[in-house]
This record gives sequence, C-alpha cells and structure tokens, in this order.
Amino acid sequence: MMQTTSKTVDFFLGATTPAGFKGYFEPLRREPGMQMYLIKSGPGCGKSTLMKQLAQKAEQQGQSIERVHCASDPDSLDGVVFLGQRAAIVDATAPHVLEPDAPGADEIVVSLYHTIRAEALAPHREEVKALFRRNAQLRARAARYVASAGSLLLDSRRAEACSTNFEKVRRYVKRLCTRVLPRCPDDCSPSEELRLLSAITPKGMVFYKGTVQALADRCIVFRDDYGAVSRLLLELIRAEALARGYHIITCPCAMHPEDKIDHILIPSLRLAFLTDNSWHPVQLPGVQAVRCTRFLDRENLARCRARLRFNERAANELLEQAADAVHEFLGGDALLFGGLDDLVTVFVRTGQEHGVVAQGLVEARQGVGHDGGIGMSQMGLGIHIVNGGGDIKVLHV
Repeated sequence: MMQTTSKTVDFFLGATTPAGFKGYFEPLRREPGMQMYLIKSGPGCGKSTLMKQLAQKAEQQGQSIERVHCASDPDSLDGVVFLGQRAAIVDATAPHVLEPDAPGADEIVVSLYHTIRAEALAPHREEVKALFRRNAQLRARAARYVASAGSLLLDSRRAEACSTNFEKVRRYVKRLCTRVLPRCPDDCSPSEELRLLSAITPKGMVFYKGTVQALADRCIVFRDDYGAVSRLLLELIRAEALARGYHIITCPCAMHPEDKIDHILIPSLRLAFLTDNSWHPVQLPGVQAVRCTRFLDRENLARCRARLRFNERAANELLEQAADAVHEFLGGDALLFGGLDDLVTVFVRTGQEHGVVAQGLVEARQGVGHDGGIGMSQMGLGIHIVNGGGDIKVLHV
C-alpha cells in the first residue's frame, strides 16, 4: 500500500467511460492486508456524509488517508482509505457494487437501508419511482455522449500514431529511466496500485494536482494533444519501473482506461510522470516539460489538421452535454431519503450520545451472535452491521 509523508491525498476509483462505468474498487480490496468495510444503502442515506466525518476525524488525529471521490459528484465521497491501518470504507452500491467474499472474515458489510424513513416515502411512491426512471434516462444519455466523444478522441489518437516514430520513443524512455530510476535492492518486490487522478465530472475534467504535489517533488510532464505518444511513453515507463523493483501508482486515462495510462506516481522517489493536454492541463510550477511533437512527423500529421480540429471541437461539445445531463440527474436525487442527522453515530461505541462524530470502525471476531448481525442500540436509528458474528474490536479513526 502507498505510504506517504502527506496526510491526505485525493483520487477517483471509478468513472463513466466510452465503454460504460469502469471501477477500481475490486483491485483495492485485493491489496495485501486490506480490511474492507462495505456500506450498503440507498441514495440520500448519508454514505458520503458518514465517510466525510470519518475522514475528518482521521485528519484531526494526524492519520494519512486517501479520499476517494465520486466522479458523478466530486464533492461526495465513494470511499476513504486509512493508510496506516490498512483499512478502507467504501460505498459498495451501484454502479460499483461489491459483495463480501467471506462476510466478517475479510470484509464487513454495513447496512444502512433501515435508515430510510419508509413511512415518509410511502405517500411519494410514484414520485420516487419517476425520479429513478428519470435518473436512469439521464445517465444513459450522459453515457452516450461520453461514448461518442471517446470515439472521436480515439480517432485523433490513431491519426497521431500514424505519424509517431515509435523507435525514437523507446530510445528516449531507455535513457530517461537509466537517469531517474535507479534499480532497487534485490529484496524489493515491485507492486502496483490502480487509481484515477482525473475523471470527467459535472464540473468538467477534474485533475487532483494537490495529490501530485503531496506525493512528488519532481514532475516530468508529457505534453501530448492526442495521446498516442504519451500512451507509449507511459506504458514503457511503467514496465521499466516495475522491472526495477518499484511500488508505483498507475493512473489510467479516464476516457480509455483499458489501454491508456495518463499518469504514474512513484512515491518512494517523490517522482511523477504526467500527461498534459487540453482535457486535463497540468498547471504545476517547476515541472520538466517534454513536448511529444519531438517524436512526430509533423508534416504527415499536418495533413490531418482539419480532422483533428473537428474531433476536438465535437468531443468537447459532447462532454459538455454529458456534464449537463449529470447535473440534471444529480438534482433529481433530492433529499427524499431523510434521517441524515441520525447517521453521525454510525460506527460509534454502544451508548455514545447522538450527534458525536464517529469514533471508530468496527471489526468482527468469532464467537458473538447467531444471525450474523451486531445491533448498536441507544443511537436513534440503529445501525446493523452484517458480518457473520464476532467480538468487537475498535480501530480508532
């Protein structure tokens, strides 16, 4: 797991892509020693509110954490990773559904469904159903816009690839890695985390430059308008870094995560390799900029100028339309689900007063309970943790 001198960093773990939603929650749960807490509930039940309060409490105690933001609403959280404790709490509902492999042993499910005030919702049943239908329609529309934009951007990447001197790129990477990536000792094991440093959101393309500043003192930035050159550069750098024994944070491209890397962070070297373009400009001081045009046959690429300009204009318009659709369905969630104030006592010790910020995560041990649940009483709305039974161990947050 990533270790950093910074207290808090920000990432995404999922985004809407041309191929649909792509998430990296599953790789997170597979990281060695990671204890997962999976929140299950409906919209408006306070998942993000709970995680924000846990993150705030951890920061106040000086802990190092990762805030995992929601790409559909970057002001909301999809998760918090407590780096020192090797623990994470995440929203495990659609579109990034996670189910426990071994409930209570490896992962703990935290159900908040019963915080929904069913009696308050019942008179609005048809209105709620209509909102869910409208939400699905708008999400589908946004996905179509993103898919269309992705096709245009892929066409531009292919056009640039036809003008790229790939052998020149390979020679450059070999020289660069020899200079900036000394080999690790033989007992070092290479490892990799997958995170998204940027994503398409209702606010446009969000790039967490604060995370880069927290993890890296030196940034090598590849300025590449169309993505073909930077794609090869980052693939080769990734391979070299792993071959030399480093732990790296690989950040796929939000538009084409299956076959393109946008950024690589190497915390142990305080080093970052970043892609800069019009979609996520890297506006950081003191970077080492590498213009990818040096690897291109510019005369050949110039023949595609009109095509490239059209693709950029059209893709930009499509992504703006996608953002507008997301804005609209975010408004549709509404606060039909009450009881947010009752959620501040989630994960507190039994009997703690209502209104006090959460003090700890609950981990199951063997030997307690018959139905796999731990009920927490005297907290207003009770919270039921489905975990297979067990003694309670508090992980202070």
